[in-house]
Amino acid sequence: MKAGKLTALILGASLMAPLAAQADGHQVEKALILVNSGSLQTQGMAMVLGNAMQEQGTQVDVLLCDKAGDLALSETANEPLKPRDVTPEQLLMKLQKGGANVNVCALYLPNSSHDKAALREGVGVATPPAIAKQMTSAETRVFSF
Repeated sequence: MKAGKLTALILGASLMAPLAAQADGHQVEKALILVNSGSLQTQGMAMVLGNAMQEQGTQVDVLLCDKAGDLALSETANEPLKPRDVTPEQLLMKLQKGGANVNVCALYLPNSSHDKAALREGVGVATPPAIAKQMTSAETRVFSF
């Protein structure tokens, strides 16, 4: 085997090792879901996957930025998504009931027409040091939507 092909094979195997470990039953213990998309389907899928992870025993936390921050507003009422006829904000509230910490980005409120009183009950405002610590923790897997 040529050296270039062998290097690529070794590199590919080393990149797949973490995935294989998870496929073999290694449970991700903590997940941080970052949502910044304004797309309701993307927001909904992020919440569906968060709920599925939570049901499998993972501690899920959610950070809502940019247009996704609107999910945190008590006034937000989107149209239900098929096939279950639930809204992204309903799925978000289910995550909260299951123990998820939900925060908006530190930049969300200062760059919108809303203040902290406009947020749903239990939604906080993230601090960059706390989120940075979570993102760099070896126990936390970060997912971005």
